[in-house]
Amino acid sequence: MAMAGLYRRVLPSPPAVDFASLEGKKLFLEAIQKGTMENFYRLISYFQTQSEPAYCGLASLSMVLNALAIDPGRKWKGPWRWFDESMLDCCESLETVKSKGISFGKLVSLAHCAGAKVEAFRTNHSNIDEFRKFVMRCSSSDDCHVISSYDRSVLNQTGTGHFSPVGGYHAEKDMALILDVARFKYPPHWVPLKILWDAMSNIDESTGQRRGFMLISRPHREPGQLYTLSCKHESWVGVAKYLMDDVPLLLQSEEVKDIQDVLSVVIMSLPSNFEDFIKWVAEVRRREDDTQSLSVEEKARLAIKEEVLRQVQETGLFKHVSELLSIKKSCCRNLTSGCEEDLPDIAASVCCHAAQILSGNSTSSLVYCCQETCVRCLKANGDKPVTVVCGTVVNGGNEEMVDMLVPSSKMNSSCCCAGSINHIGLHPASNDVLTALLLALPQKTWSGIKEVKLLKEIYNLVSTASLPTLLQEEVLHLRRQLHLLKRCQENRIEEDLGEPLS
Repeated sequence: MAMAGLYRRVLPSPPAVDFASLEGKKLFLEAIQKGTMENFYRLISYFQTQSEPAYCGLASLSMVLNALAIDPGRKWKGPWRWFDESMLDCCESLETVKSKGISFGKLVSLAHCAGAKVEAFRTNHSNIDEFRKFVMRCSSSDDCHVISSYDRSVLNQTGTGHFSPVGGYHAEKDMALILDVARFKYPPHWVPLKILWDAMSNIDESTGQRRGFMLISRPHREPGQLYTLSCKHESWVGVAKYLMDDVPLLLQSEEVKDIQDVLSVVIMSLPSNFEDFIKWVAEVRRREDDTQSLSVEEKARLAIKEEVLRQVQETGLFKHVSELLSIKKSCCRNLTSGCEEDLPDIAASVCCHAAQILSGNSTSSLVYCCQETCVRCLKANGDKPVTVVCGTVVNGGNEEMVDMLVPSSKMNSSCCCAGSINHIGLHPASNDVLTALLLALPQKTWSGIKEVKLLKEIYNLVSTASLPTLLQEEVLHLRRQLHLLKRCQENRIEEDLGEPLS
């Protein structure tokens, strides 16, 4: 019996014009001559087909991020850093997107999380003339791209909500080129801008909001290099609420007399699972041969992480945090002050996760087990020593060798294996992580402190204005992430589309 299935769809024309038709080619050549196809070349270089029927938003965004050459800062497969749909899961789980698709507001948040500069508009907050201006602007350059969220039914196409990038514009005919990421269904096609606007003006029944469009360009500043907030665990909602809502109320209600009192109020009441919320980003790589050498790029990235860590540890706030944890570590559950944290255990977890990603099974339920870790300090060609944790990860009959490069602020050339870390320098520990997190809290967090002199002192400690540039960018990145997560927590992600405040 023959297998049932669909092989593409006939593109309804009008209103659309097939890109590969004689008329479509004519429109393309005329638009090139007018200079309104400049964005096309980069987009077509990274044009992809969505890998799931409901992944149109993720495919459109990963395509645009790659076209803008934004570095995701983490590996996709093998040694390659590359945006893929499977990596865009910080605002909505992939399983949810797979079954329900993704809303306009959450895709905007994903673009923010990925480090892009985003301007987003629903049609009730814009107009067709403004949309035309933006399409013209991005089509006349290669440094910004438009993603449209529209209702297919207005174009007489099957289906409802859909995302795709706009790949060019024909000014005289007032037509936009849709690079449809559902290439299994419809080819790229030209549509009248007025009809596309009407299609974007329909209500998305899942949110009750109008659809719209977003302009995505390269960021003015790079996203964080060492620290990141994670919402992959369900506990993030409680931790985010504590940091953004509860801490200001606690500080307002408590009689705090000095810095240690202030920090004690915040740290001693932290949810027990806060360490799932903020992570330090380790550099991982597949060990493909026996060489122990690091590439120039790996050394450069590790150097940046180490510099961020050094700058954290040189802040006045770090000294107060370390002092508090040293005094009260017996009361602070899992909070420790540095060396006591078991680097091999941390590395085993990271190596397992890395092996899963490098094998292309990031969403798989298969069990990965790191059977062995070995901490080494490498020193080659006169460079300073670098701490590397080598992990042997098994999954059934498969074995993967993964290295984790550890940023650390102090080291010597000693080496040690089999789990001992007595001779290696400090990796990012609880005092470093907590310092970065406290610096990232909004300034208004501390405004409830009643003692004026103490309030001034805490403002001086947490001020970002005096931080070195690298650490300042790191802290502002975390602060923007906090604001995004607060939007998610309060279900405001569909109403507030702007860039998170720094």
